[in-house]
Amino acid sequence: MKVLFLGKAGDARCGRALDLCRRAWTQVDACLGDWGDPLPRRAREWRGDLLLSYLSRWVVPGDLLARARMAALNFHPAPPEYPGTGCINFALYEAATRFGVTCHHMAAQVDSGALVAVRRFPVLPGDDLGSLLERSHDQLLALFQEIVGGLADGRPLPASAERWRRPPFTRRQLDALARIEPDMDAAEIARRIRATTFGRWRPWVEIHGFRFEYRPPAEEARPTPP
Repeated sequence: MKVLFLGKAGDARCGRALDLCRRAWTQVDACLGDWGDPLPRRAREWRGDLLLSYLSRWVVPGDLLARARMAALNFHPAPPEYPGTGCINFALYEAATRFGVTCHHMAAQVDSGALVAVRRFPVLPGDDLGSLLERSHDQLLALFQEIVGGLADGRPLPASAERWRRPPFTRRQLDALARIEPDMDAAEIARRIRATTFGRWRPWVEIHGFRFEYRPPAEEARPTPP
């Protein structure tokens, strides 16, 4: 089995997924990158049996997908209700009570290929973006281990009866979700804060040409250094 693994640089779970591949097969070529990195030449020219995309920052070109003789699979950190970019953000914004992760065949259009398997779990009332992201990535690794373990054991790929539920969300839609308008009511603002606050990512409001970012209460309570 000749395998190409595309993943996210510096991610511990991605490293565990890659390690599993290397334990299962001897011919594994790995390319890890971050947003904005070009797809390496050896990946663009690869030809083999199985292409695996796990939290990869690259949109895989159609000619590369066609050179995977067995399958080209993506592991998407969201269920079929939330394809595209910012899937977890929109789930929180829409107050979803369940979330999940998906393995699917890759097609030329992002998040549109036939589904292989879906795992779901509850969204808890106290979940924020960070906690839901953490559980999603745990579930995604478990799904990867299940699918790759089955392939390494000689079992055929499963096929899910589920389908994608909507067109993929775009970066423009995600950027719009993070914008707070001064005339929004308190409930709408709270929904956007919950859906888009994580680490350095913050919702924001523009007033008279000046941009102001939301600061969580925990940060406001920190003493200011002298």
